[in-house]
Amino acid sequence: MRSCDRIILLASVALWLGCDRPDNVGQRFNTFQFAGRTMGTTYRIKGWFQESPGTKLPNRATLQQQVDRLLGRMNAQMSTYLPDSELSQFNAAPAGQWFSVSPETAFVVTEAIKYHKLTNGALDVTIGPLLRLWGFGTQTGGRSPPPHPPDQERLRAVLQYVGCGHLQVRADPPALQKDVEGVEIDLSSLAKGYAVDQVVALLRHQGVTGVMVEIGGEVRTAGHRPDGTAWRIGIENPVPYGRKVVHVVQLRDNALATSGDYRNFQQSHGETFSHIIDPRTGQSLPTQGASVTVCGTSCLEADALATALLVMGAERGLVWCEQNSVAALFLTLKAGKVVEQCSPLFLRYTR
Repeated sequence: MRSCDRIILLASVALWLGCDRPDNVGQRFNTFQFAGRTMGTTYRIKGWFQESPGTKLPNRATLQQQVDRLLGRMNAQMSTYLPDSELSQFNAAPAGQWFSVSPETAFVVTEAIKYHKLTNGALDVTIGPLLRLWGFGTQTGGRSPPPHPPDQERLRAVLQYVGCGHLQVRADPPALQKDVEGVEIDLSSLAKGYAVDQVVALLRHQGVTGVMVEIGGEVRTAGHRPDGTAWRIGIENPVPYGRKVVHVVQLRDNALATSGDYRNFQQSHGETFSHIIDPRTGQSLPTQGASVTVCGTSCLEADALATALLVMGAERGLVWCEQNSVAALFLTLKAGKVVEQCSPLFLRYTR
């Protein structure tokens, strides 16, 4: 394990860096960019085509329509805010029965269970009841803090409904089942990453030469920029005020996702409660100004692991990353300064 050997003053959402001007003289390029809203946040896309004789390229409006249709379908499958989505209907369905879902939803839940096991329970998509208990989640919108932290009796009662061990997934025909009434699924720790992966696949199918897709801070790239260089992504300081880029990574056919405790928290009776909750204990982790950024080949994986590693914390998380060959950057605010630590593999993305 190796530190990144820097102490920085201020650390993590992906920001867009670099220009789109083609520098390859003698070649013809067609660049595009567009943005929109999805999954309760925003998305941004930049890309380019290398033109060739006789090839008809789709225009920007057509590409955006295709992306919006894809993201709309995913919202209808995996949103916990839409009452008629597949997940919302499953969450309201009785236990002990198979509930039919789309292949996409079944796939993401299967991945969630895989990462639950891989991280020893640090990632758990059945955490919804705990989030509401602490004043977060779908029904509260993060704006209704509890009068004080829940006592152990209330935590024990809710923990009965938390745990991926309560879930079963069937691939053919795709369906989900829970074994206890009250078990719910919330895919917010994977769905954005999966959506990014799917948008990149869609645009690749349309023939883009290079593209960068970002949804709510989760990023994946394909190819390179028109000038032949890697896509450059900034990581910002983990503080609730101000936005300062403190690290820049370079991505080629790679993904990046960040999870932090500095944007979504509650204050009640002089105490601060983070929305980052350890699903194994039910306890809200203290808000300290921390973020974890993970780089890899899949945005779904990066999204899932960034959440799990934030739960683990830097000390245990760095050991886990080295054992599992994961590229991660941990930023922690201490005494007004941000301490930066990273796994050895993360250094590959900074060169």
